[in-house]
Amino acid sequence: MKNSKLIFLLGVSLLSFKGLSQTKMTERNVNVTKNRISLPDKLSQYMKAQADVNGFSGTVLIVRKDSVLLREAYGYANYEWKVKTTPNTKYSLASVSKQFTAAAILQLAERKLLSLDDKLNTYFPDIPKGDQITLHIMLSHMSGLSMDFDELYLNQVSLTRNDVLNYIFQKKLLFTPGEQTAYSNIGYYLLARIIEKISGKSYSEYLKENIFVPLKMAETGVMTNDEVVVNMADRYTRKGKDYNKNPYINWEFNIGHDGIYSTADDLLKWDKALYGTTVLSEKMKQLMFTSYNDQNFGYGFLVNPFYNQGHQLIAHDGGFFGAMTSLNRYVDDGLLIVVLSNNQSPAYMLAYGLAAICFDKDVELPYHHQKVKNNGALYPLFTGNYDGIKILENNGKLYYNDLDIELFPESDTKFFRSDDDNRTVEFIKDSKGKYSTIKLTKAGVGEIRKKKD
Repeated sequence: MKNSKLIFLLGVSLLSFKGLSQTKMTERNVNVTKNRISLPDKLSQYMKAQADVNGFSGTVLIVRKDSVLLREAYGYANYEWKVKTTPNTKYSLASVSKQFTAAAILQLAERKLLSLDDKLNTYFPDIPKGDQITLHIMLSHMSGLSMDFDELYLNQVSLTRNDVLNYIFQKKLLFTPGEQTAYSNIGYYLLARIIEKISGKSYSEYLKENIFVPLKMAETGVMTNDEVVVNMADRYTRKGKDYNKNPYINWEFNIGHDGIYSTADDLLKWDKALYGTTVLSEKMKQLMFTSYNDQNFGYGFLVNPFYNQGHQLIAHDGGFFGAMTSLNRYVDDGLLIVVLSNNQSPAYMLAYGLAAICFDKDVELPYHHQKVKNNGALYPLFTGNYDGIKILENNGKLYYNDLDIELFPESDTKFFRSDDDNRTVEFIKDSKGKYSTIKLTKAGVGEIRKKKD
C-alpha cells in the first residue's frame, strides 16, 4: 500500500442516538446482531455513520455471490464545488494497482516472453547486484530494493527515465535478495518498465489491450499528467478536521506500484475474472495467490493475512496522500468488499469492519468521543504489556505503545486514541479485582488482549 493495513465500527441507526446524552448513547451503542434488520441495512447504517461521524468520502461496493449488498457513494468528488461522489466515480487506486502489474508479468511469463526466474540485470544491466534479484522475489517483495523514490515523482523538476533509473540504482539494498521481506514500490516500478521492454508497448497500452478491454473495464486506465478523466475524483489530504488538496504527482514515474484509476464496478469485473481464466490461467493464478513469506505476500496481493477474520482472504490496500483504497476477496465465501476513498479515510479499516458485519460479528457504530475527567488513581493499575500492546503512564497520562499516542479518557476505564479516535481501549477488571484484560475496538470490531505477567 504505500501505507498499509487495518480495522473499524456498527450498532443501531445513528438517528436513534439524537438527543441522547453521551452515557445513554453509549448504552444504546449495542451490536447490530441483536437487531432484526437485514444485512444490507446493517452495512448501510455502518457506512452512513462513517460518513456522518468520521467524514468518509468515497464509494463502497459489497457483493456476495452476485448479490449486491451495498453499492453507495458518500461525500464529495470535488470539495471546492461540492460535487458529490457517485457509485460511478473514478478513484486513484494507489497500491491496489500492483495486482495489475503482477498479472501483466504473469501473462508475459505464460507466453514464454520472460521467466519469473529472470534476473533483474537482464533488463537493467547497470543495477548493482541485479544478478541476485529475480522477477519472482520482486513480485513477492523479497528483493531488498528500497521502499520508494517518491522524493522524485513528487517533484515538478523535469526528469527523464534514465534520471529516475540512475537515482534508483544508487540506493543501497536493504538486505541480501531473497533472505528477508520488505515492501518495495521500486520493485513494482521496475516491473512496469520490464513490461514495456518485453511488450514493446507502454505500460498503459499493455494493460488496456490485455486486461482492461478483454474484461470490458471501460472506466479503468492509467493516470497521466495531462489527460482529463471524466468522473474522476479529486484527492484531498486531511489536516486536523480540514482538508488540503493533494500535492503534485508526476504520473509518468508513479506507475507499476501505483498509477491506475478505476471504479468500484470495474473492480467487480476484475474480481470475477480472477475466478476464471480470461486473464490468467489456473497455473498463473496459483502462482499469484501463493503466500511466499512471513508477511503473506503473493504477487500483487496479500494471501490470507492476519486480519482475515478466519476466512480465506486475497486482498490488497492502497494509500498515497488522499487516495486510500481496499480490495478484499473472501474467495471461499464469494464475497468482495471494495472501499475507495479520495479524502484519506482509512479504507482498509472500513473494509475490516464491513467484513465483520458480513460474517455476523459484533460491530459498533462510530460515535463522537468526548474527553472527560476521570479517576487517574487507576492508571498505575492499567499499565503493562497486553499481548504485544504496551500501556504506559507518564506524568499522569496514559499512552499506547509509546509516548507519541496518548489515550484520552471517556470514562474511568474506557479511552480513545489521540491519533485515531476510532480506536478505543477499555480496561476490564477480573474476578480478583485486577485489571488483567483490555478490549481493543478497531473499526467497531472488538479484540481481547490479556495482560502478561
